Amino acid sequence: MTYAYLFFGLVIIYLAGAVASIILNKKDRLCTYVSFISSTIASVSGIIFSLSVILGENFAFALPGSSIMVFDVFVDKLSAFFVLVISIAAFAVSIYSIGYVKEYFGKKNIGYLGLLYNIFILSMVLVVSSNNIVMFLIVWELMSVASYFLVIFEHEKAEIRKAGFIYIVMTHIGTGFIILSLLILASSSGSFSFASFHASGSTMPPLLKDLAFLFALIGFGAKAGIVPLHIWLPYAHPAAPSNVSALMSGVMIKTAIYMLIRVSFDFLGADVLWWGILLLVVASASALLGVMYALMEHDMKRLLAYHSVENIGIILIGVGVSMIFVASGHPELAIFGLIAGLYHTINHAVFKSLLFMGAGSLIYSAHTRNIEELGGLLKKMPWTGLFFLIGSISISALPPFNGFVSEWLTFQAQLLGINLEDNILKIAVLSSSAALALTSALAAACFVKAFGISFLAIPRSPHAEHAREVPGTMLFGMGILSLLCIILGIFAFYFIPVLDTVATSVIRTGAVSQSIYNISSVMTLPLAGSISTMWLFLLLFIILPLPFLLALAIGGGTSARKYETWGCGQPSVTGRNEYTATAFSKPIRMWFGNIYRSHREIQTTYGGSPFFKDRFIFDTQIEPIFEKYLYRPVTWLALTISRLMRIIQTGSIHLYLLYILITLVIALIYVGSGG
Repeated sequence: MTYAYLFFGLVIIYLAGAVASIILNKKDRLCTYVSFISSTIASVSGIIFSLSVILGENFAFALPGSSIMVFDVFVDKLSAFFVLVISIAAFAVSIYSIGYVKEYFGKKNIGYLGLLYNIFILSMVLVVSSNNIVMFLIVWELMSVASYFLVIFEHEKAEIRKAGFIYIVMTHIGTGFIILSLLILASSSGSFSFASFHASGSTMPPLLKDLAFLFALIGFGAKAGIVPLHIWLPYAHPAAPSNVSALMSGVMIKTAIYMLIRVSFDFLGADVLWWGILLLVVASASALLGVMYALMEHDMKRLLAYHSVENIGIILIGVGVSMIFVASGHPELAIFGLIAGLYHTINHAVFKSLLFMGAGSLIYSAHTRNIEELGGLLKKMPWTGLFFLIGSISISALPPFNGFVSEWLTFQAQLLGINLEDNILKIAVLSSSAALALTSALAAACFVKAFGISFLAIPRSPHAEHAREVPGTMLFGMGILSLLCIILGIFAFYFIPVLDTVATSVIRTGAVSQSIYNISSVMTLPLAGSISTMWLFLLLFIILPLPFLLALAIGGGTSARKYETWGCGQPSVTGRNEYTATAFSKPIRMWFGNIYRSHREIQTTYGGSPFFKDRFIFDTQIEPIFEKYLYRPVTWLALTISRLMRIIQTGSIHLYLLYILITLVIALIYVGSGG
């Protein structure tokens, strides 16, 4: 009964926040408080509810009615884990939004934003709680439509309308494949209920089983943003308000991960070896290409969008390795791979939401997304700089932060591939660890650029020169996730048993808990398994700060002399002397020239004399490979077919009646001939 109160409490509060936003839409400040405080309270209820299910019993509820249209909710440990991920991100982002949306006061309809925001979060919770096809597709479409309208919230800009169009098209292409996959499962089980799908893969013909997996991979992969279905991410994330970008990148794409795990493991059994190999290859390519394209971006939000592609790839590497172990008869090792994927799921939700909020803070204060126009912001926005630095270290997988732990677990899961019997399969799994290692190194380089160019040195433009620290609610929201980055990293060993119970509920094998700790004892998790809590506190709070305290004590009495920075012989250092993001990424662009296929544009203007350059503009663009060689040909083919079809679409009723008559005659001839 307590579960029901918590679950329906969060549903009612989200709905109340949505309705109140519309009612109070004329009063911007009051509407903001009511809308986002409602979502904050609802997310707290979601956190308590999900933890109760993970540590307790499953929750189920169904309204009496038709077996097809019934409101049927089932939350097991896997569902509860994703409700927890959604609710944690929603809690921090909702607090952040109270300050962030002030920039829209008097410009946009805050009530409209609050309505869509609450519905969007609620729909994500219901997606991972649905227990039948019809309810799932309704709330999946509600999530997609709500997020689409949030993406085009500033629809007066042409580039935002284009981003929204690309997003909604890709979303519905994915939905089409999802429907096909679920209908195959329904035809096999004879029911639309997810409860009837459990282990239905054992009774399905191999061809249908393979098609169900492939359709699910394409459909949910489009929403998750795997390569080459990622095309919408670098358009939609920058277009949406930054608080919405934080939720879309942090948690919305995880709903696709949830359903892919549900379909592959729970419904189909994940017992086909080539499924895991295919997923591992796609995941490795997504991780590597995502970070490579992120390195070339100078738009802060597009950079972060490509890192979503990268981290979805890292998550799916763990899932793919787990599928390979299941199909190879090593369920105890499969648990480890799934734990790695789940841990990176929550870690990515935390640090990516934090980074998007940090990017939103830069836009809020400096009014630009271009990294080249920033600089020197650490003095002007010290707290934002600190929180962005924590997120940058976390996503770069540096200890002792959370990104390091989950990527280390993923490496361990890959290295456990040495236990596989097939040598080719063993090489494939171990080779994916090389891709992950390169991905991690490039991610660190990317965020050295993102943080260093944006926050260090001196301002490069008036935007950065006049920047100021953001409101307290925005800082508080970022501070919550910054703290979680540290907690999930330092105390990881306390969270792994919880994830063990979640993974065990999915793979269902005996003696899993014992095996997971046996593996951990051989390949110990740094900073966790072998270090007691007392010594960890001693290391972090006494030993590590000691050199800094000694340096302060010794050097505190000396005098400090300040002088201007040497500017290579120039009279003063300006923003034009600063290192640029383009220069930083040029070596990598040269190393991977065959992939980037970059081209340069040089514009030179002269003053009074043809011998003296007045202005010199250098711009480098990389070739959009997937757009040029995949999506443009497909678009051209679709438009060509549409133009040909227009020949029979004349608008004449008489001609349409003739079409019907001809069809009936052909049908009668076919039936009369005994066909």
